[in-house]
Order: sequence, then C-alpha cells, then structure tokens
Amino acid sequence: MADSPNSAAAGASDPGDGPAGPDDRDEFTPTQPPDQPGYPPGGYGPPYGQPPPYGQSPYGQPPPYEQPPPYGQTPYGQPPYGQPPYGQSGYGPPPYGSSPYGQWVPPAPKPGIIPLRPLNVSEILDGAFTAMRRNPKATLGLAAVVMTVYGIVTTGTTLALTHLIKGVALPPQGQPLTDAQARQFLEHLGEVVLPALAVTVIVGFLADTILTGMLTAVIGHSVLGRRVSIAEAWRIAAPRIAALVGSTLLAGLVFLGVLLVGGATSAVIGGVLIAAHVAPAGVLVIVVGVLASLVAVAIFWVRFGVAAPAVVLEGQGAAASLSRSWRLVKKSSWRVFGIFLLTELIVLIATGVLQVPFGVVGAIVGHGSGGILSFGGGSSTSPSVVVSIISAIGGIVAGSVTRPVLAGARVLLYVDLRMRREGLDIALQSAASQSQQGQAVPEFGSVWSGQPGTGSASAPPDQRRW
Repeated sequence: MADSPNSAAAGASDPGDGPAGPDDRDEFTPTQPPDQPGYPPGGYGPPYGQPPPYGQSPYGQPPPYEQPPPYGQTPYGQPPYGQPPYGQSGYGPPPYGSSPYGQWVPPAPKPGIIPLRPLNVSEILDGAFTAMRRNPKATLGLAAVVMTVYGIVTTGTTLALTHLIKGVALPPQGQPLTDAQARQFLEHLGEVVLPALAVTVIVGFLADTILTGMLTAVIGHSVLGRRVSIAEAWRIAAPRIAALVGSTLLAGLVFLGVLLVGGATSAVIGGVLIAAHVAPAGVLVIVVGVLASLVAVAIFWVRFGVAAPAVVLEGQGAAASLSRSWRLVKKSSWRVFGIFLLTELIVLIATGVLQVPFGVVGAIVGHGSGGILSFGGGSSTSPSVVVSIISAIGGIVAGSVTRPVLAGARVLLYVDLRMRREGLDIALQSAASQSQQGQAVPEFGSVWSGQPGTGSASAPPDQRRW
C-alpha cells in the first residue's frame, strides 16, 4: 500500500533517516564548512560569546596596533625619543642665546665688564673685580689716593690728641680725681677731644662720598668698555658731590629718625607698663620696639641702596635719588638685600685678611710702648705712635682694595635693576654699537638719564624710543 503524503513528510523529517535539510541545522553553525576556498582558515572566527586568542583579531584580520608607525613617528602621538613635546624644553628653560622652538638667538653683547642684559649675582661680583683688573689706576689707584689722604688726617689727629691729653695731670691709678683735675680734664675734652673727633668724622665722610662718586663714574664707563683716568672721573663726579652729600645725609637722618621714633615710643610704653607693675610686658614691649626699629632701618637701607648711582649717573637730586632708588628696589628687596649682605661679608673677610700682617707687626713693634693716657706710673692704655702709623697703613691698603668692590657691586646692581625694569640694556647696546662703529657717541650722562633724544628710561617698556 502506498504511503500517504503525511507519512512521507513525517519520514523525511526524522533525524535518523538521512541527512538533515537546511532547516534542521543548528542556528550557530556556519553555512559553509571551514577550510573551503574563498573563506578564511578556521571559518569566521570563534564561537559566539568567546574572545579571540591573544594577539589575534576576529575574522582573521591582523590587529591594527601591531602595524609599525610611519618613519619618524611614534604611536599615540608621542614625539621620538630624545625630543621634547612641541612648545616644551627638555629639563628647564633654554639658556640665554637660544629659543625653545629651535631658533638661535645671538648672545647679548659684552663691550665692557658685564653682558648687556639682566645679571645674576656671580656676574655682578665678577664685574666688580673685572673693573679693577681692567682699569687699576682709576680704581685701586684712586682708592689708594683718597684713603691715604684720609689716613694721614685721621692719624695726625690721633697723634695730636695723644700729645695734648698727655699734658693733663691725672692721679695714679686707683685714686679719685680732685676737683681741679676733673675741671682740667673736662676743659681738654671740650677743647681738644671733641673737635678732633669731629674733624675725623667729617674728613671720613667727605672721603667716602668723593670716593663713591668717582668710582661710580669709573664703573659706569667700564660697563660700556671705556677706560677713564682719575682726572676724567673727577670731572664727572665733581658737579654731583653736593647732591651726593645731601643724599647721604638725608638717608642718615631717615635712619636716625626711625631709630629715635621706634625706640622712644617703645621706651615710653614699656616704662608705663613697668610703672604699672607689669614689668615682663614692659620689657617685652621695649625689646620688640627696638628690634622693629632695627628691621625698619634695614628696610630703608636696602631701599636707598642705589641712590648714589642715581645721583652720579642720572643727575638726580638728593631727595629725588632716594625716591628713585626706592622705586627701583621696591620689587626686588630680598634679592638686593642678599647681594648687599654677600658683598659686605666678602669685604669684611678681605679687610680682616689684609690687616692681619700689619696687626702682627704693630703688636711686635708696640710691645711695652707708651700710650695716650698714662696714669702716674706711665702704664700704656693705647697703641704707640709707631703702632698708630702701622695700623693706618693697614687701613689704607685694605680700603684701597675693598672700596672699589663695594662701589662696583652697588653700581652694577643699579644697572641690573634698570635693565630689568626699564630696558636700559637697549640704550647701552646702542651706545656700545655706535662706539664700535666709529659713529658719534651720545654724551655719557644722556645714556644713563635715558634722554638721548625724546625717550625716557623711566617710561614703560612699550613707550621706550631707543
């Protein structure tokens, strides 16, 4: 009996009766068997839901990250080894004369003792010593002449004072003065001692002022590579001596006023507290007031530190030079204080080293000699005449070496501040270039005053006309 269509269809659908049809395949089985032409080895990839083996990508394609980058490039936008990213330098700012973008910038010219650009501490000190080495006559020689005159005056005054005071009859040591002896001693003190001390102070002040002015002129010319004689330095500084004296005296009055006001105020407040039986608080107020006054004096000393160069080089007046110095130092007080302190320390050490041999010789020669005050038995309480002369020679030698260093550091610090604040290096470079090319060089004062034409060094950088 023939099979019915239903039975035939049922038999065809039995999985055990021959190969399965297209509709009986697993839905996750590929439609073509693997390893056939036109298909990648292994089919289309791993079963669904399983990651491909490490280092392989699905569908048989090589991973993109294993392709080598083009020549000269690195993956992920990183620069080649040894080259910093764009706009960044390697391990700090580029040195002067170079650019962070690879452009070469010529170094600053150096016609004289310093490069014409903002300076660091070592360049300021090196410039001061270089000025002495390049022009010893106008630095060491000038200082030696002025210090010799000062030494002769002070030593002569001391010896005269010694001779006059020895004429005073004093009782033996340990016995009280009589009324006549006390009256005679006071008369000599008022007639001889005080005038002699006044002469010493005045001569020392004038010697210091004149030496500062002349050395400032010498250092100012040395910045532009010019060598001047002592006579030329005097011609430059002589018209400014009066203003320099006024500036120094005015600064001294400010220092004295600060000390007196601060000390007197703290003493009054402290005295009131002590009288009110609050002694610890009163003592504390006095101590704090005195220390605050000293700090205020130090601040004014730093702020007025470059007033002398402003007087000599710019032609400023006494009060104007102090104001000018205050503005220049205002934003660099700590730096200026550190440079001043370092310079003073160097000078102090050098002075001690230079005076040691003279001190040793004076101690050997003056052993057992007489002195200024002889009490009855003639015992000495001060150096003898020979020791005084030897000590004066030591002071002259030490001052001749150290004073140019102090003046040089102060002038070069003033130049550095003006180059940083006002672009003075532009005017100095222009003057140095004209001098090297044999052109007409502007007057020395006009270069520093910033008025060679209509420009002004005190104008903002965008308004300079140099």
